[in-house]
Amino acid sequence: MPQIINGKEISQQIKDELKLEVARLAKKGRRACLAVIQVGNDPASSVYVNNKKKACAYIGIESKSYELSKETSEEELISLVEKLNDDSQVNGILVQLPLPVHIDEDRIIRTISPDKDVDGFHPVSVGRLWIGEKGFLSCTPAGIIQLLKRSGITIEGKECVVIGRSNIVGKPMAALLLRENGTVTVAHSRTKDLKDITKRADILIVAVGKKKYITREYVREGAVVVDVGMHRDENGKLCGDVDYDDVAPVTSAITPVPGGVGPMTIAMLMDNCVETMRIREGKA
Repeated sequence: MPQIINGKEISQQIKDELKLEVARLAKKGRRACLAVIQVGNDPASSVYVNNKKKACAYIGIESKSYELSKETSEEELISLVEKLNDDSQVNGILVQLPLPVHIDEDRIIRTISPDKDVDGFHPVSVGRLWIGEKGFLSCTPAGIIQLLKRSGITIEGKECVVIGRSNIVGKPMAALLLRENGTVTVAHSRTKDLKDITKRADILIVAVGKKKYITREYVREGAVVVDVGMHRDENGKLCGDVDYDDVAPVTSAITPVPGGVGPMTIAMLMDNCVETMRIREGKA
């Protein structure tokens, strides 16, 4: 039987640790405030935003919510972000993606101050990650590193394969694995002989965006498999990029969907919020 990597338990551990840290910092007069902006009322985005608010409340971080209509113009959104950049009471700014099609997401991301970019999407944050400077880490990849470490899985010296090259998961995932001294290959939709590459992996991170795409033919026996995908199957049940029932028996450890990577994203967002408090305390 493989080790089932429980993201719910590990994310709760992290939130409990952060709650204690926030309480300690609060006694010293250090407080954090996260501003969350949502444009439109996309149901999935609303769920994510509510979960972020709940996590803030649990940990002891103030949250300010800005719920804007889907007709909000790009200039109006930029004006709000710039106002929050200048607000000394706001430590972190999060603009919930995706945005309506008439708004340029890249322009909005670049408008957020890198010092308040708790999503870790700003080019400055990305640059800091790649050159090894302190800064905000992209939340999902950072969460995966914590899943592995807290599950007793060593990254150093391991052959790591990432399927996917998005700016949100694939690329920062590769950077963080390198930081942990993994040997990293990034595969993608144009990769030839994908199965030959993935079967070399000691640790396989799957962020391909295709339902149950990875079967046991892609996985070396005894590998660790981390599934970043989130879909619904023909029965309406949540599933990932990995065909879990087919792949799990040949792995040494695997993340389930749901309950694997998903909960870690918000936990690491909270860690980035607390990082703003650490920086202000001068200990970061």
